[in-house]
Amino acid sequence: MAFQMSKVSARVCVWSRSFKAQFCSGVTRKAGQFEKLSAAAVCVPRPGYAAVMGLRVVLGAAGVSAAACAALSTSTLYAMSARPELNLESDRSDWKQAKTKLCSMDKEKRRELYRVDFIPLEDVPVWSPSGDSSCKPRCEVNEELNMKVSLFGGDITKLEIDAVANAANKTLLGGGGVDGAIHRGAGPLLRKECATLNGCETGEAKITGAYGLPARYVIHTVGPIVHDSVGEREEEALRNCYYNCLHTATKHHLRTVAFPCISTGVYGYPPDQAVEVALKTVRDYLEQNPEKLDRVIFCVFLKSDKQLYENLLPAYFPRGSPPKSKL
Repeated sequence: MAFQMSKVSARVCVWSRSFKAQFCSGVTRKAGQFEKLSAAAVCVPRPGYAAVMGLRVVLGAAGVSAAACAALSTSTLYAMSARPELNLESDRSDWKQAKTKLCSMDKEKRRELYRVDFIPLEDVPVWSPSGDSSCKPRCEVNEELNMKVSLFGGDITKLEIDAVANAANKTLLGGGGVDGAIHRGAGPLLRKECATLNGCETGEAKITGAYGLPARYVIHTVGPIVHDSVGEREEEALRNCYYNCLHTATKHHLRTVAFPCISTGVYGYPPDQAVEVALKTVRDYLEQNPEKLDRVIFCVFLKSDKQLYENLLPAYFPRGSPPKSKL
């Protein structure tokens, strides 16, 4: 047995020396119990059996009791040392590799890499009318569809959902407003991936990873520019923005998506008319694809935009009247 352990130790001596310094600073004992391991030691290749045994040797040298070392199963040590190194802060990183690794991670692991605070979907309530609406319903009551719509006032970059839509420019390389906020939150790898897409035409939609954002993907779309008044061409282009984003989401099996107010900023589309297009397009799409989406979130930043949505949501997503009492 001693001879076998000697051979194991010899095979891992180089590996264990490199890990000793990393673990010594992060391993403590309290009342003889193993407490924690430094996060600096988790970004390493998956070790073989000998490497795991060597890791136990290192822990012992760091002052961890034999009982505590024994309590760490081989599978636990594999998990500790198998997590891939992932740098979302450097534009020298490989965006393809980063995107693949992020897609394979579960939610808890991805949360460690978010570059912004996050708001889980559970904290975004389903829309409900705040009071009596004078807006005449333009669609039939469908409570199933009503449960798929939310109005959120806040930062779209913080939403922890499948995809956020980005009101981008044709280069897809970042800009101001929502576009700039999404690029800043995602980090430099988003721009690297966008640079491979050869831009985007008005009304189209293209999908990328979201990198440092809580969302899993970003769906980029380019809204129309309105110079004087909205014509059929501009209205159709804006409608295509919303439709193509929804179609892209369902094509990639994404079930939750959030929209900013597309084209209503410097692109000059009148907000009241833009809200009409957004609500009608989403309503039509949900009617045609009721099983493909769980939630569509209209994300607004300005109070005036929120008021517009509150006024018009009852027209496109009317609530049913409560049953009348027989008494």
